[in-house]
Amino acid sequence: MLNFPVEDVEPTVDRLAATGVRFEHYDGELQTDEKGIFRGQGPTIAWFRDPAGNILSVLEVEGS
Repeated sequence: MLNFPVEDVEPTVDRLAATGVRFEHYDGELQTDEKGIFRGQGPTIAWFRDPAGNILSVLEVEGS
């Protein structure tokens, strides 16, 4: 998995989604919201797949 550190996940997800990126949605322990963002214990993160099917993420990191 490759993580891209960003200052704020939500606007990053919005920009990527506007270009056609589709974010993964999970239920259960790692439950994501309607945008595909996980908020909870640990960093705020959203996962998506590249064209080859690899899982990538945008990860909220303070000061990135």
